[in-house]
Amino acid sequence: QVQLVESGGGLVQPGGSLRLSCAASGFSISAYSMRWYRQVPGKEREPVAYLSNHEDITHYAPSVKGRFTISRDSAKNIAYLQMNSLKPEDTAVYVCSAQYSETYWGQGTQVTVSS
Repeated sequence: QVQLVESGGGLVQPGGSLRLSCAASGFSISAYSMRWYRQVPGKEREPVAYLSNHEDITHYAPSVKGRFTISRDSAKNIAYLQMNSLKPEDTAVYVCSAQYSETYWGQGTQVTVSS
């Protein structure tokens, strides 16, 4: 069964860090480009980070560049989003996606940045 499951969200103070995980089953993420998006109620889903399936090329939204890092551990079949220097405006549901011949989506994990 093909599945993406995110974890690692939670409540963190401004300036703090979180690492989100996106665990895949039923396929190998090494062949897929990986993306993280975030969704805030009433707003469009925003692409946050991208990791290519070849040469591990990365791209980031300007709002997170320099603070977030996308990576993958192909042996564990998990993608990550390391988030540092978090701001209240980073509060959202974070969703991972794997794209190649098919596109798979996870259900999301809530990140709340608040003091």
